[in-house]
Amino acid sequence: MRYYGDIYRPPSEAYSLIIQVTYGCTHNKCSFCTMFKAKKFKVRDEKEVIEDLDMARRYYASVDRIFLADGDALCLSNRRLLPILDHIKRTFPECERVTVYGRATDALKKTDEELRELRDHGVTMVYLGAESGSDKILKQINKGETVEELIAGVHKLEDAGIKTSVTFINGIAGLEDWQEHAIETGKMISKMNASYVSLLTLMLDPRAPIMEDINSGKLTLLTPEQVLGETYLMLKHAHPTKECIFRSNHASNYVSLRGNLPVDNERMMDMLKRAMENTGLIKDERFRML
Repeated sequence: MRYYGDIYRPPSEAYSLIIQVTYGCTHNKCSFCTMFKAKKFKVRDEKEVIEDLDMARRYYASVDRIFLADGDALCLSNRRLLPILDHIKRTFPECERVTVYGRATDALKKTDEELRELRDHGVTMVYLGAESGSDKILKQINKGETVEELIAGVHKLEDAGIKTSVTFINGIAGLEDWQEHAIETGKMISKMNASYVSLLTLMLDPRAPIMEDINSGKLTLLTPEQVLGETYLMLKHAHPTKECIFRSNHASNYVSLRGNLPVDNERMMDMLKRAMENTGLIKDERFRML
């Protein structure tokens, strides 16, 4: 397989075959993110994608999962995606799932029929970065999407039979707005009813635009204990009506949490409370990573 630039994938796609169908991210303006800053967005030539899939077939006896990179492959029209998905189905009949990164606005641009078509041709899940449930915070981090759009995009995908895995970032609002971030994110989780929700904790890349706010004193970083308090408050307000698989066990997180919302909220909140009372349970900074 041929790869251009740095390659990023969700943690749960660690053992997936990764095929680039686009380069970079259509938005690429989020203040906390440097993943695709070195790339200009480009749609990869379909012929090259097919060649890479054929190359992978020669190398691997079995491929159970395929992740289509880069930043938001869902932006591609069905006219571009369907031939790739059909080739995957023919070339890897054993493949159980095909997943992509996407933006909520990508989903909203597609018709219900187009999304069902993607599902029928093999797309099983879309990973979305919501980051925060607060419009104020979304504007501050230059997310380029609103709370209403994020919720509507998730609903549209889930209604089409495509699962969603939505990520939020602890600490992204700083000390100044941590309560709004926590409460509104909990409310968004309740309204979204996504299949999966995961939490990352803010880690700083010196190249990220958000560093300007931190260095100027506009944004005050949370302590590890404050991050746990923020997570506690978020869980207190997160009560989806459909059971949601929840994970906060990324390498960036200070305390590892696994459970289902809303049935395991109290148990996970108790774990956070114990860690705030006994800071020895908090992961040392040396062992945190992106």
